Amino acid sequence: MRLNRLTEKIWVYPYEETRDRPNLSYIRGDRWSLAVDAGHSAEHTEEFYRELEAAGLPLPRLTVLTHWHWDHTFGMHAVHGLTLANERTNRYLADFRERIEKEGTDFFLAMDDRIRREYEDGRPVVITLADLVYRGEMLRDPGGCPVRIFQAEAPHTDDSTLVEVPGEKVLILGDCTGGVFPTWEMDENLAGKLAETVRQVNPEICLPGHWTPLDSETIIQDLLDGEG
Repeated sequence: MRLNRLTEKIWVYPYEETRDRPNLSYIRGDRWSLAVDAGHSAEHTEEFYRELEAAGLPLPRLTVLTHWHWDHTFGMHAVHGLTLANERTNRYLADFRERIEKEGTDFFLAMDDRIRREYEDGRPVVITLADLVYRGEMLRDPGGCPVRIFQAEAPHTDDSTLVEVPGEKVLILGDCTGGVFPTWEMDENLAGKLAETVRQVNPEICLPGHWTPLDSETIIQDLLDGEG
């Protein structure tokens, strides 16, 4: 995988279906930089960092989590700088870590072939909690590039965080447009609420967790059609 430049200030390390790896986003400010999502494992995170270094980009000082699911968070122990999650995301991570401590990793590895591929050869499953926790909404400016971080109601999970970069007209969605794992059933009410959120933000570019960038009209229509 190679790092792709999305806008003047945003880069994306692309998703990979084979190991269920999501897009990892990078936002470059004038003073410091932040990433969105921490990767499926330490190996995933370290590959992302090697691409940043090859492009002459400094490693992020802050990594924002879009939700608690493993493919977006289990690389947290390898993250450079601090991590940020909403309260509910951190609570779910704590609960899942406690379950693994009690039951071991077999139930986790049995959930999906792609998880087993990520953790083949006995690679350890390590779960850490976020360093910083927020509620509702917050604004961070790494320098000439304000970033809005906010919770939103969405059909995929009830701990969704969205990341808006208004100056770049970009909205980073994580997996929030999808249905519930593993059935992918879509709650029409929550899908409608998320569609309205996207409409209000009105970005030119929306970045889903496991797909290529799309325009907001496509995202909204897919949500209303139940195809998120």
